[in-house]
Amino acid sequence: MGIRILIADDHNVVRRGLAFFLKTQEDFEIIGEAKNGQEAVAMAAELKPDIVLMDLDMPVMDGISATATIKKDQPEMKIMILTSFSDQNYVIPAIEAGATGYQLKDIEPDELAASIRRLCSGENQLHPKATSHLLSQFSGSKRDARKQLEELTKREVEVLKEIASGKSNKEISTSLYITEKTVKTHVSSILAKLELADRTQAALYAVKNGLVDE
Repeated sequence: MGIRILIADDHNVVRRGLAFFLKTQEDFEIIGEAKNGQEAVAMAAELKPDIVLMDLDMPVMDGISATATIKKDQPEMKIMILTSFSDQNYVIPAIEAGATGYQLKDIEPDELAASIRRLCSGENQLHPKATSHLLSQFSGSKRDARKQLEELTKREVEVLKEIASGKSNKEISTSLYITEKTVKTHVSSILAKLELADRTQAALYAVKNGLVDE
């Protein structure tokens, strides 16, 4: 089964260009194109894409509002913000709204395709500029971070550090000499103990709390 993609962008040339390129990828299927946030919400509910490529600055409903609405009704749906804006006034609200990826429109086409695949496989896909804005402002759990970290086993801390470096489960298993199934078990345990929703939040949590270098 290919990755089913919904594109939301109000600029016709950008939207059509994205669709044209992504259709060249054998494992991608473009199932819809929305020209504003309201259309994106309606089409996401009807078409059930695996991932939505969401622009931020759109008429009728902006990308942040559309993202929040989609995630409220379909929390499992992946949403990658694809925008020209990299400042914190856009990045932070987008992630807080539930976006699981954030890339800039100057990304190379092949890298965009790779980012979509990685995001759909469960990896966090944030542009470095987006990550830097979130390190000190990420709105995760309000419980004491040190107490939470003490709940993790030594191996879980090691896995969390690997997640923060952007590694896939396969790469983590190779690095730590454990099976992918064991990695998945550790990831699930980490998310539960830290009260986090996904790997993106886990990566930001790790950096924010000094487990890896910024």
